[in-house]
Amino acid sequence: MASITAENLPLFRATRLRALQEDPAAFGSTYAEESKFTGAEWAARLRRWNGERGIGFLALDLENGGEMPCGIAGALVDDADPRSAQLVSMWTAPTHRRLGVGRILVQAVLAWAASRGLHTLTLFVVANNSPAIRFYRQLGFAVTGNTQPYPNDPALTEYEMSRPVDFIGKQSIA
Repeated sequence: MASITAENLPLFRATRLRALQEDPAAFGSTYAEESKFTGAEWAARLRRWNGERGIGFLALDLENGGEMPCGIAGALVDDADPRSAQLVSMWTAPTHRRLGVGRILVQAVLAWAASRGLHTLTLFVVANNSPAIRFYRQLGFAVTGNTQPYPNDPALTEYEMSRPVDFIGKQSIA
């Protein structure tokens, strides 16, 4: 697990684009959009994830002497509620699902949120993504009742899910 920095930005970029290609329905953005990002646009994302008002993590599989990226997750402090952050860009490579990578990524985001004194972590998930909803529920998230149209297909709905940040101390998610 590594924070996304200028040093590993090229690896993050490749992983993010892979995620958008392999699981397009999991994101509010698209491969077509982000594959056209300039270096300045990727650098701007990195600035948002500087550890103060946002963070980004890259999961690496270090087996066999390599550094194969196998997951990403980020969080951004909510401008409207500075006690809350939104989990964004969550993805685990299909080869690494159900191995704890996603759980470790969310745990890293929660630890960052706790270190910033945040109270709540929220996310949006497409309503028909039952495996993701089940995964988030296992980590203590609950559907809030708030919904919004999915940005890439307004015919679909996204559910907001939320959990307290301090929940991490009450129940182990590892």
